[in-house]
Amino acid sequence: MTYEEWEAGVPEAIKGDSLWKMTAYRLALFASEIGWHDVTRLMKDRRTLGLADQLYRALGSIGANLAEGYSRGTGKDRARFYEYALGSARESRDWYYKGRHILTEAIVGHRLELLTRVIQLLLVAIPQQRQRTLKETDGRYGTSNVTSQTSSVKRETSNVKRQTSSVKRQTSNFEGQGFNDVEDLDALLHNVPLPNDV
Repeated sequence: MTYEEWEAGVPEAIKGDSLWKMTAYRLALFASEIGWHDVTRLMKDRRTLGLADQLYRALGSIGANLAEGYSRGTGKDRARFYEYALGSARESRDWYYKGRHILTEAIVGHRLELLTRVIQLLLVAIPQQRQRTLKETDGRYGTSNVTSQTSSVKRETSNVKRQTSSVKRQTSNFEGQGFNDVEDLDALLHNVPLPNDV
C-alpha cells in the first residue's frame, strides 16, 4: 500500500474538511491505518498483547488530538492539543521500538521515520500557534454567504502557502534526521512495508 492508495480510499467527509490541509493530520491518519496491520501482527504473540494495545491507542491519539486542537478558537488552546499529539507521536515511536523483536527491521525503521516526520511538523506548528490565531473557513458546513466564503478561502489559501514556505524553511533545521526535503517524505510514503502474515 502507498500513501496515494490509502488517500484515495479516505471518505470525502474527511478530505473535504479544512483540517485535511494539515500535513501532520494526514500523516497521523495514515500512521493509524498502517499501524492497524502492525498491531494485528503484534497481537499474534502473547508477549506483545499489551504493547499492541498501547501502540494503537497512542497512534489514534495523534490524529484525534490534532483534530480537536484544530477546532479550538485560540492559538494557545490549539497548541495545547498539538502538544498532546506530539506526546502521542513520541509515545508511538517508543512502542514501535519496543515491538522491533516481532516486527521486521524495515517496518520499524519506516514507522520511526514517519513518526519522526510528524514530530518535526508539530515542533514547528506548536510555536506558530502560540503566536497567532487562525480562522477556519465555514464553507463546508453550510453557511449561506458565498462571497465571504470565497474571500475567506482565498485568505486561507494564502495563509497555507505562507505556512508551507515557513515549514519548509524551518524543517531545514532537521537535516541529519532523515528528512532534508519533500523527496524524502515522498519516498517514505511510497515504500510502506507491511507485515507479511496479516
